[in-house]
Amino acid sequence: MPAYYFREIRTPLSLFRLKFFKDDDDRLWIKVGSRPRRRWRS
Repeated sequence: MPAYYFREIRTPLSLFRLKFFKDDDDRLWIKVGSRPRRRWRS
């Protein structure tokens, strides 16, 4: 299983527990609440 390194993208949607992340390959991931991250439009 590959290991990913994420950096969070700051957006106003973080107030609603919706967070966006980018990984090493600049692919976009989304996290909603306490659910695990998942690829955005993969």
